[in-house]
Amino acid sequence: MTPTDTQLMPNLIYLLLMAGVWLAAMALASPGTGLLELAAFVVLVFAGIGTLQVPVDLWALLVIALGVAAFVVALRARHTQIWLALSALLLSAGSTFLFGMQAWRPTVHPLLAIIVSVLSVGFFWFAVGRAILSQRAAPRHNPDAVLGQTGEVRTALDPVGSVYVGGELWSARCEAPVEPGAAVRVRGREGLVLIVEPVQDGPAATA
Repeated sequence: MTPTDTQLMPNLIYLLLMAGVWLAAMALASPGTGLLELAAFVVLVFAGIGTLQVPVDLWALLVIALGVAAFVVALRARHTQIWLALSALLLSAGSTFLFGMQAWRPTVHPLLAIIVSVLSVGFFWFAVGRAILSQRAAPRHNPDAVLGQTGEVRTALDPVGSVYVGGELWSARCEAPVEPGAAVRVRGREGLVLIVEPVQDGPAATA
């Protein structure tokens, strides 16, 4: 390995490692088709193979582990984006010093490390943070919330008509004909059509 290769290799491995970290973070924050997971795995495998070609400082693995721990906390913690920023800094710092020091500076070029660290904090804060918060957010509209509720028939069910229930007007179907104004109870749902049955023991609840 030539001196040029010795200087270049840690920078390339560092970039691969951080790219894998970015992909893995997005895969964990917004699980989906599995493409992000696969891409993260492939990139991190190549980065791992690269680390076998150069000397590494094991203490830097502790910093990387702390970064992973901060990310796990961010998935559950209240101040998600603060933990994500801390995670990005620890992961970037640990990866920067993973390949040792040379002339009192990391083997990874300091300017490259600074740029990647700033980009990582921004990426974790905005992209990853928003993905996590989006996953946590409860759905704004849950159609199953009306199941078991009582409503009022607005247009005759014969067998399909409309029912006012849960503060909304729904299409509904009933096995028996039901006249407008009668009370019905929601017992099921097929898409956006409610399956209802007549209620004989009380007035309709239209609230």
